[in-house]
Amino acid sequence: MKNFMSEFKEFISRGNVMDMAVGIIIGGAFTAIVTSLVEDVINPILGCAGGMDFSNIVIPLVGDASLKIGNFINAIINFLIMAFILFSIIKAMNTAAGKLKKEQEEEAPTTKMCPYCKSEDIPIGACKCLHCGSELQLSAEEIAAQEA
Repeated sequence: MKNFMSEFKEFISRGNVMDMAVGIIIGGAFTAIVTSLVEDVINPILGCAGGMDFSNIVIPLVGDASLKIGNFINAIINFLIMAFILFSIIKAMNTAAGKLKKEQEEEAPTTKMCPYCKSEDIPIGACKCLHCGSELQLSAEEIAAQEA
């Protein structure tokens, strides 16, 4: 039991669990905003255009039971709005991360240094130093680049 409790404590104290908890809380609050948007803004506009309010669509069953189709339609609209917003946020984050990654990547070097005279402006594929005339050994990457 003591081992179980120590593992549980370690699990709870991880940073990603706290991040997930914050995300769920913010997601719940955001869902309330989207629900209000659908019920208080979109449905009345659609009601004016189509002459009906989705929340009032009900199919009566036996007795007091009824199918609230309008509420289901509202839930679908909520889902589509949430999915679109999440897609937009993730797409923007991926685009920003891609640009940041490209900026961080170093360009492939175009010159190398001569091991004899220490000149640094020798083209990568050169076999001889431009300055001292020394024979230079090509790396495997340079040989593959020349063959291609």
